[in-house]
Amino acid sequence: MHESEILRRGLDTFAELGYAGTTMRELARRLGVSHNFVHERYGSKDDFWRAVVDFALRDAQPTLDRLLAECRDDDERLRSVIVHLYRLAANDSAMNRLLSDESTRDSSRLDHLHQRFIKPFWDSVEPVVDSLMAAGRIPRVPAHLLYFAVTGPALALAQDPIADRLDPDNLPTAAHDRNAMADALSALVLRGLLPPRP
Repeated sequence: MHESEILRRGLDTFAELGYAGTTMRELARRLGVSHNFVHERYGSKDDFWRAVVDFALRDAQPTLDRLLAECRDDDERLRSVIVHLYRLAANDSAMNRLLSDESTRDSSRLDHLHQRFIKPFWDSVEPVVDSLMAAGRIPRVPAHLLYFAVTGPALALAQDPIADRLDPDNLPTAAHDRNAMADALSALVLRGLLPPRP
């Protein structure tokens, strides 16, 4: 089996069961490998988890940097970032669930996520946010509140079971056009956060 498939299956397993609930035996079963495979190839469950996350997020920052560079102004930059982030979240629910789960625990895994993904993401977006706050385009609030306002709805895009219960007469959420769903949510968030210029 190709390594990318092993890492993808690892991501799906950690996302579904959580780190603590993922045993080495279950990993081996889901990966279709021997019980010792993860130890021999990656060293430990923790090292395998890090390899999975690094694999899943390998293109995130270069893509974001390119997107920011292509925009004309800060309004467009913030809109593009939010649309892009929500589309990523809608189309990769496993990574989305893993991020959501790990963000609730103070751990070395959260340190890894913060260092490798969250901080670089926020460092790229913060100058845009500061500029928009200075111009009065978005409210002045602490950074963590703005982070939650932007990322909270994105994390919710992995919550198909509750979405189906809230809208039982509609098609199952998993069958929806995921980009259209992400775009509708980003438009709703942006209307409140960054209203159109008069």
